[in-house]
Amino acid sequence: MSASARILLVDDDLSLLRLLSLRLEAAGFEVMPVESGRLALERLPGFRPDLLITDLRMDGMDGMALFEQVHRRHPFLPTIILTAHGTIPDAVHATKQGVFSFLTKPFDSRDLLEQIRLALDQSRMSEALSGSGDDSRWRAGIITRNATMEDLLGRAYRVAGGDASVFIEGESGTGKELLAKAIHRASRRAQAPFIAVNCGAIPENLLESELFGHRRGAFTGAIQDHQGLFVSASGGSLFLDEIGDMPQPLQVKLLRVLQEREVRPVGATRSVPVDVRVISATHRDLEEEMKAGRFREDLFYRLNVVTLSLPPLNQRRDDIPLLAEYFRAELAQRYQKPVVAFSRGAMELLMAADWTGNVRQLYNVVEQAIALSAGPQIQASVLQDAIKDRVDDVVPFADARRQFEFDYLVGLLQMTRGNVTQAARLAGRNRTEFYKLLHRHSLDPAQFKD
Repeated sequence: MSASARILLVDDDLSLLRLLSLRLEAAGFEVMPVESGRLALERLPGFRPDLLITDLRMDGMDGMALFEQVHRRHPFLPTIILTAHGTIPDAVHATKQGVFSFLTKPFDSRDLLEQIRLALDQSRMSEALSGSGDDSRWRAGIITRNATMEDLLGRAYRVAGGDASVFIEGESGTGKELLAKAIHRASRRAQAPFIAVNCGAIPENLLESELFGHRRGAFTGAIQDHQGLFVSASGGSLFLDEIGDMPQPLQVKLLRVLQEREVRPVGATRSVPVDVRVISATHRDLEEEMKAGRFREDLFYRLNVVTLSLPPLNQRRDDIPLLAEYFRAELAQRYQKPVVAFSRGAMELLMAADWTGNVRQLYNVVEQAIALSAGPQIQASVLQDAIKDRVDDVVPFADARRQFEFDYLVGLLQMTRGNVTQAARLAGRNRTEFYKLLHRHSLDPAQFKD
């Protein structure tokens, strides 16, 4: 039995919750006791348990409802349900839905420990067969309880099982590289390298050599062979961030690599085979870039087999308290400061901010607040200065254009009362293009009808 396994324990009977928690901790487990299903869902992302044990009959969200929500997000997380009202139909229904086991109170502690051992063993076997590793660890660092984000992570997990190229779109600071790493960890390539490169941060004359390698003497300064990132990542995943900034001559060469699955280093006469899964990302609108002739359409469709769209932070405000607390705990430990909470006013300020810089901006604001805080609570006054410093910044052009596009589409749909044909005609676009624009901004024409 693993002494390091983490158990999320849920029961609205506080005396039983405490008793069970003590017994499980005495058996060597790390236990997170909570008294409701709602609290369990809040604790789930940060605690990342190996096993869920829940009472069946609870006020508000009952044990089966909790299991169903958890199972959608974490299909490999085993669940044991406890109840004083157990019946055979309840047990049959629960096990058909995927619950590992069903114990009726009062139960023997030895029986519970045996069920825990069996559940953890089966979970490890399922993960090994899936090739995905620990279900809670493949998405490590992605802190969320937002429904849109959970749906996105579900898609990412399913996509990770194959080798299709993945294109991640989203504003700066939304966590595109974090999602790319999660896809890699959930794939069969998890034990091979994950290499990330920012295509916009490397000068054009060096990017080709960085990606594809070069031979000694190929150009001035090439004093030895360099294998390049495609070869270095062979067997694993290569994350091409800001792919929209890649110069056009290199776009042609990248397309050839994706088609032929081989690279030719600069100055070489022979190509080298590579086995790499490419994940790409950008904050640019590549469809607009293609229309402007700055990005190749054939390369776009090679990269864009599956698209994952990360929502901006202001569209997942229910995650702000969770993220802020996660960052507070991490940064307080790093700075060795006893900052244990946000004041109520501080949290209200975080919830109301625009967050044009998304999760990255939130992290920076919390870091500045930790550094400046003199007491155990982060006060609103400290956050006000940290947020204002960034609110006064100039909004990036791409973000401003995206906001304008969203407002423009909303205005058209309001004007035409959700009539897509009329709205597309006014915009000078055909219906197919217009529907793509609506999908990109998650706009439903039905919401604008009478």
